[in-house]
Amino acid sequence: MNSPLKIGIGFGVGWCLVKYISFLINPLPDNILPTVLLNILFLLTAIALALYQIKRNQAEEDSALGDIKNGLKAGLPYTVLVASFLYLFYGTINPEFNQKQIEKTNARIEKDFNNPIEYETLKKSNPTFEVMTKEELKIQMKKGPQTFYTPGITMTVSLLAMLLLSTLYSILVSVIYRRIVFRH
Repeated sequence: MNSPLKIGIGFGVGWCLVKYISFLINPLPDNILPTVLLNILFLLTAIALALYQIKRNQAEEDSALGDIKNGLKAGLPYTVLVASFLYLFYGTINPEFNQKQIEKTNARIEKDFNNPIEYETLKKSNPTFEVMTKEELKIQMKKGPQTFYTPGITMTVSLLAMLLLSTLYSILVSVIYRRIVFRH
């Protein structure tokens, strides 16, 4: 197993442990922002450390595309590991989180439906809503959160976001290392 892969897996396991420990300390956190930001930081650190290690031990100059590829060698295992853990986490370890999010969204929908101004604004926002009764519209609006707050959707969105972030970070770290750190 090569070094970037080990680094990506190591940081991925590290973040999964942090997420699980934070759940054990506070089982129903309302604010997931700290763990999300830590996830972003761990991903960046894994890519930067893996690319630094490769560049430091490299005998001859590699192309920019090669550097990006080497950065992704750490970012992609991290992404797959963390997204898989999130599926497991929100599916079996903490399914109450998604249920709580659905309840919050449904409460907001109820509040909007009880406010005549918000209801009219909502009804005018979509032509299909104009022909629906209040109850039909309420049922239609409540379907969205039930579909969105599932472990599968969370994993899919996480995979997509972290894949995009891995690619962006690999490009940025590669450029920074080429222009500043490892200038020849």
